[in-house]
Amino acid sequence: MEPSDPAEQALLNEPYNPIYSFWRAKPVFVKQDNSYDRMVFNERPLLGPLLFDNNASDARDHAANERTFLSWLRLSVYMAIVSVAIVMSFHLKSKPSETEKRLALPFGIIFWFLAIACLVSGMANYIQTVTRYSRRAALVQSGWKTQIVFTVVASAIVAACILFLSTNANSSR
Repeated sequence: MEPSDPAEQALLNEPYNPIYSFWRAKPVFVKQDNSYDRMVFNERPLLGPLLFDNNASDARDHAANERTFLSWLRLSVYMAIVSVAIVMSFHLKSKPSETEKRLALPFGIIFWFLAIACLVSGMANYIQTVTRYSRRAALVQSGWKTQIVFTVVASAIVAACILFLSTNANSSR
């Protein structure tokens, strides 16, 4: 589909710049009306940037959605780092106790799976919201899946803190 708007035509004819267009993919123009029936992330070219019309507060909403995804990504990276630290039984002042050595691998695996769950939850939320933006039907709210993932992650962090503090208290006696 060839764009009819002169601004869209100018974007298609923009020269190659490897800093922000590494793949040299053409942009995908998403016309935001309620009749958009395709998945936005399946549009060709797959690596092309999605360009939406900026009506009302769309730019602010897209930026907020990207920040939310980046927050989930940051949480996922933190959880992966904690997972590796737990498996390595990282201690600065003393050697790990036998209980800590025995619990390190299962807790590390749990935190690794939680890191993957955070990444999947953030990506799914981002894709779902952008797809709804393309149909002008997005609501800014978190769903029950996001709440479950967040509750499980928070519970695991609290449980790990309590467990490590209690094993540290027993080993220091």
